[in-house]
Amino acid sequence: MSTASGEPRPAELEPCRTREVLDIVGDKWSLLVVRNLSQGPRRFTELKRAIDGISQRMLTVTLRSLERDGILTRTVHNVMPPHVSYELTSMGTTLREATAPLLEWSITHLAHIDAARATYDARPGTPPA
Repeated sequence: MSTASGEPRPAELEPCRTREVLDIVGDKWSLLVVRNLSQGPRRFTELKRAIDGISQRMLTVTLRSLERDGILTRTVHNVMPPHVSYELTSMGTTLREATAPLLEWSITHLAHIDAARATYDARPGTPPA
């Protein structure tokens, strides 16, 4: 559908672009970084310690991606040794608010999911996960 002047409406420009945003929301590392930053600015090493299982490389890639998307800011403090901190932007805060129910649901249902997987995996003829 077009406007009276014949120009496309914004939603028509690229209807599949929402997938790009959903890629952020669907990425476990991004959500865990956002969750940790909701408590205030953090240094790289603090994030690395707080996010179980994330490699240094993956944390670096995730932080760069979130900075590029405007979800967080990276601040270099002029001290010795150099100190870098990461903090949510206002948009990042709204992402945290939007995804908080999903993260809480995950925590609440983790034991049920583990039990369901164990039951499924124990069935005869079930291929390994």
